[in-house]
Amino acid sequence: MNGVIRAMEGRRSIRAYTDEVPSKEQVEAVVEAGLWAASGMNRQGPIVVAVTNRELRDRLSAMNAEIMGRPGIDPFYGAPVVLVVLAPREQPNRVYDGSLVMGNLMLAAHALGLGSCWIHRAREEFDSPEGREILAELGVKGDYEGIGHCILGYPAEAPDAKPRREGRVFHAA
Repeated sequence: MNGVIRAMEGRRSIRAYTDEVPSKEQVEAVVEAGLWAASGMNRQGPIVVAVTNRELRDRLSAMNAEIMGRPGIDPFYGAPVVLVVLAPREQPNRVYDGSLVMGNLMLAAHALGLGSCWIHRAREEFDSPEGREILAELGVKGDYEGIGHCILGYPAEAPDAKPRREGRVFHAA
């Protein structure tokens, strides 16, 4: 079977990570794969903020937990790296384009032996004054909507695949 299809079937959402931090080269390879995602009219609008700084990672985690209504927990499951995907608010396909970037990030992570998981609430984080301040501090210019967080690290678990639900394909021949 094709390696890409095998990767799609083998990837799992990882919710437990070791303390080992992926190398800069691994993070860059995952981000690069994300940037090759398809986009409406090839606008290539989504951007990725690669958070490897522990202090900023923990700040985003606290913001995310607060939005979730569960302060004090780590919604990033201990993953040491967070890749935040944002897309230009004025682009009508922003959520779709950003979602394709997220998919590429997770598949690339799996292909490199890393674990990943999509974590929500990026929109709420970066629509807040604190989130906008973080983007400004990082030099991100423009009006961006948060699409998702791709947490990244070495998996401390190997979940089994859940069976696929039946009745999800309809043929029109």
